[in-house]
Amino acid sequence: MTGLRRLERAYNVEDMRRLAKRALPGPIWHYLDGGADDEITMARNTGAFNNWALAQSTLVDVTATDTTTELLGMPAMLPLMLSPTGMSQLFHASGEMSVARAAASAGVPYGLSTMATTSMETVATSGASRYFQLYLFRDRGLTEALLERAEAHGYNAIALTTDTNLAGNRERDLRSGMVMPPRFTLDSLLSFAAHPRWALGALRNPSFQLANIVQHVGNLDASGTSVIDYVNSQFDRSANWRDLEWLRARWRGRLVVKGAMLPADCETAVDCGADAIMVSNHGGRQLDGTGAPIDYLPAIRDRVQNRAQLIVDGGIRRGTHVLKALALGADGCSVGRPYLYGLAAGGQAGVEHVLGLFRSEIERGMALMGRCRATDITASDIHHLTEFAKSPASAAVGHIGPRRNTA
Repeated sequence: MTGLRRLERAYNVEDMRRLAKRALPGPIWHYLDGGADDEITMARNTGAFNNWALAQSTLVDVTATDTTTELLGMPAMLPLMLSPTGMSQLFHASGEMSVARAAASAGVPYGLSTMATTSMETVATSGASRYFQLYLFRDRGLTEALLERAEAHGYNAIALTTDTNLAGNRERDLRSGMVMPPRFTLDSLLSFAAHPRWALGALRNPSFQLANIVQHVGNLDASGTSVIDYVNSQFDRSANWRDLEWLRARWRGRLVVKGAMLPADCETAVDCGADAIMVSNHGGRQLDGTGAPIDYLPAIRDRVQNRAQLIVDGGIRRGTHVLKALALGADGCSVGRPYLYGLAAGGQAGVEHVLGLFRSEIERGMALMGRCRATDITASDIHHLTEFAKSPASAAVGHIGPRRNTA
């Protein structure tokens, strides 16, 4: 079966996940698909959507549906954007450029990671609306240099990741040897040999350099230190709210805080100058045992009101998940693993297929809900199943503060 035919037979994100698993050697697959510790949070992120039910209005004219919105100051054809993910060339030799071009084709914003294997200058040629994900490094000169490059090359927003003061405990990677430097088992090496298509792509581009920071770190090989080791040593565990204010003073575009979930933290972030919050637990890859972003969302919206956009990041696998997030107060959602499944399965065509699935599911879900515009979805369109079981007539979510006015 050809690659295109395989994609055509992938009817949802889970189908794409299975294709990605077949395409990747074991260590690479587990690096993509795994989470921290017992992976409870990773599973909860998606499972929590099942606790919420969409309302289905009938006899509504839904001849035309409008999924357009604005996210982080960028027009979006869907209430969806692509999360920053590190080292995309691990999953397909075309890496970040395939993702960015697919995002441009679908009209959704793309987030480039500091840990990308393609430089921000190169990605700027893709045509995608884009934002750049940033860490607060101990070396503030490195942080400032990245800010200057992002501004010079048309990145509309900076997303500061705040939940990685140290790396989570990803036991799948320890078992498979997918750590830096790699320590693969015999089974892992056999898995690489069993995936010649992936191996051929890797041979064509063997460096896997962290393209956005490699010029800042000097000749680490001579000292026996890898680039990954250098970056991990540079994550600033002392970072606090004053550092966010420092960043706000140096960045003129939209400022996003990625990794806040507690309502009080989100309110403080907005007080410090954040324009948006990506409500996120890093896809369950950091602290295991936390709640799902979707469950915190109503309280966060009540707390920040319309002072900031809210983007749900984590567990999104269906268009109906996006609709539930909108009803609970989000301005949009962001996905990481789903588009990486597409990248692994089929490069740019695979990412485009995943985005096409989301488009179809969002449009179909809106029509079946009796809603013509994504921006018109409100708390009246959802209820919690526990409350519904008690009293269907009064199960609607209580007051949720207004979204930010993006007109």
